[in-house]
Amino acid sequence: MSNDLAGVWEVALSDGVHRVEFEHGTTTGKRVILVDGKELLRRDWMFKLVGKETFNVGKSDTKATINIDAVSGFAYEYTLEINGKSLKKYMENRSKVTSTWVLNLDGTDSRVVLEKDTMDVWCNGQNIETAGEFVEDGTETHFTLGDHNCCVKAVSSGKRRDGIIHTLLVDGTEIAECTE
Repeated sequence: MSNDLAGVWEVALSDGVHRVEFEHGTTTGKRVILVDGKELLRRDWMFKLVGKETFNVGKSDTKATINIDAVSGFAYEYTLEINGKSLKKYMENRSKVTSTWVLNLDGTDSRVVLEKDTMDVWCNGQNIETAGEFVEDGTETHFTLGDHNCCVKAVSSGKRRDGIIHTLLVDGTEIAECTE
């Protein structure tokens, strides 16, 4: 990594948390984008120092854009947009459409993500095969992680504003949801 590092962002997607790094050489015009340490884009000798660079992040090829704006003189501001929204807005919206749990199974840290709109379950970047069933008070989505039986229960909160409550059970034990 050179001393032209201009911005670093952490982007939490269903397939994991991705690190986006941006290098901007304001004297050379260089632009480099790295995602999870892998170089995705390199441009040398760009005479226009402001603008935007668009690229994809994660297994679902989520659209990301880095905006480069001049603020004063030779000072620049760098902002990351995900799917056309600022990173902050994207993460706020994402917390409404996903539930995330972080737990330790057999000595290994696991990150389980439920996509509420599709009921897809991801664990450590892998889309997990699930079996859904309707039960008396809602739905249950069953899957296994290693030798552990897991279930996401979806029940109505009884309050329109709160909507549906999703709970992860691993071997019958409830796991606390985390906020990213």
